[in-house]
Amino acid sequence: MVTSFDLSYDYRCPFAKNIHLHVLKALEAGADFDVNFVPWTMSQGYKEDGAPDVWNDPSFDADHLSLAVSVSVRDQQPALFYATHEALFRARHERAVRLVTIEEIDAVLRPLGVDMEQVRADIESRRPHEVIGKSYEEFSTYEAFGVPTFVVNGDATFVRYMVPPTDDGAESAKIIESLITLMALQPDLNEFKHTRLPY
Repeated sequence: MVTSFDLSYDYRCPFAKNIHLHVLKALEAGADFDVNFVPWTMSQGYKEDGAPDVWNDPSFDADHLSLAVSVSVRDQQPALFYATHEALFRARHERAVRLVTIEEIDAVLRPLGVDMEQVRADIESRRPHEVIGKSYEEFSTYEAFGVPTFVVNGDATFVRYMVPPTDDGAESAKIIESLITLMALQPDLNEFKHTRLPY
């Protein structure tokens, strides 16, 4: 069974929220997944011709702040990344927190024990923005166009999953396992989409 995969995210996407919360719930329940959480910006596809890459453009810094903060926590406070990742997704999509100021994000993450002073210093260095750029360019080799995109066995698959998880981590683990197994065993299946929602 495949257990190792990359998975891209941008906190602005509700479908990324659904699948990432399933992955986190599965991991919490003990699923044996080796996940590389990869930041990916939706803004790059909308930049004007000749404009700098969005991770190098300060006018996009507010849009990328939550992504940059998550990179900082992932790399420098890894024990807090899962809690940070979940909290940022839930704040954005369940509480309508825009996450475009450090004060908004501080209010979400400081209660979790995140050292926000360390995060602020990292953000000011722009190291996380460089990571976002490198991750975007790496995923560009797969012709990735959105989040969440899985990379399994060197092959990328975009997934739009409509329903967030319940409290049943085992069920979330089954969902993720079924998806990555399909990706690994059926690389010739290029598109599989219901024409209407079943609810």
